[in-house]
Amino acid sequence: MTVTAKTRPLHLPGGISLRVERRALAAGGLLAVAALAMAVLLIGTGDFDIAPWDVVQTLLGNGSPADDFIVNDLRLPRVLVALLVGAALGMAGAVFQSVSRNPLGSPDLLGFSYGSAVGALIVIILFNGSATEVAVGALLGGLLAGAAVYLLAYKRGIHGYRLVLVGIGASAMLVAVIQYLITKAQLVEASRAMVWLTGSLAGRDWAQVWPLLAVCAVLFPLVLGQSRALRMMEMGDDAAYALGVRVERTRLLLMLAAILLTTAASAAAGPISFVALAAPQLARRLTRSPGANLLTAALMGPVLLLVSDWASQRAFGADQLPVGVVTGLVGGVYLLWLLVTERKAGRI
Repeated sequence: MTVTAKTRPLHLPGGISLRVERRALAAGGLLAVAALAMAVLLIGTGDFDIAPWDVVQTLLGNGSPADDFIVNDLRLPRVLVALLVGAALGMAGAVFQSVSRNPLGSPDLLGFSYGSAVGALIVIILFNGSATEVAVGALLGGLLAGAAVYLLAYKRGIHGYRLVLVGIGASAMLVAVIQYLITKAQLVEASRAMVWLTGSLAGRDWAQVWPLLAVCAVLFPLVLGQSRALRMMEMGDDAAYALGVRVERTRLLLMLAAILLTTAASAAAGPISFVALAAPQLARRLTRSPGANLLTAALMGPVLLLVSDWASQRAFGADQLPVGVVTGLVGGVYLLWLLVTERKAGRI
């Protein structure tokens, strides 16, 4: 292996050596520091502001009883949910964009988030389910939507544009189902459904942290372990086959993992818009590295979500504007810019 000024060898147990690009390594470190800094800042933001240094002292066990209650019991779970949801959406978006070889390949546009929304609304409106039952409904709805999109897009393999087109069609149908369910709901159920559909971190506690942490702990290593195969698949199926990659099996495994990450994030915080679309592309621009940039995208997602939540609280007060509204507004502008850019480049 040739080592240049832009690369650095990383030696793992068992004699395995990996090539790590220095810019990507530096970008990942910068994003990790930014995510931690925003987490501390967000924990200290609210009706009762706490200085960052006092937040750190409280997290280390040296805070006052009042600060300890506010930081560890009220705000820390919310911030941890934001970190995990952002990381899950960032990695899921990177997988979908790499598999489809299309910058529009995102859970928001492929219908998986809407599938989760339909599953959650069925539980809320038809069965008046508890928060746990709503989370299970969101998970099942996302999985069923993912299976349907995959099967409809499959024709001697999965083509990127066919996957995107089928996903957009599925999204339109699922949005119609969502609107129908809202019209059949009673006032209380409709209000609860609309709050869930907006996507919010308000009221999140440890009950949302642990299941999402377990999902990420299992799926992140699985996806990262397939990063080499994913990069080969971006060269085309024939080239990947020639290099020994079991393309359809790998693609199915990665899509299943990405759908589970998306639905788990939706179950924990509702459908947070456009983080999965923007995080992988911003990560790629930051690293200037080809490929999926899985780990960098997983770090970019929490930064975007934490900054959006902090801006929401600073501009409108704690919990007055759900974070899903902010990400939707920013993401809509980003999507328009992306479409214009792709059109100028002749790719759409």
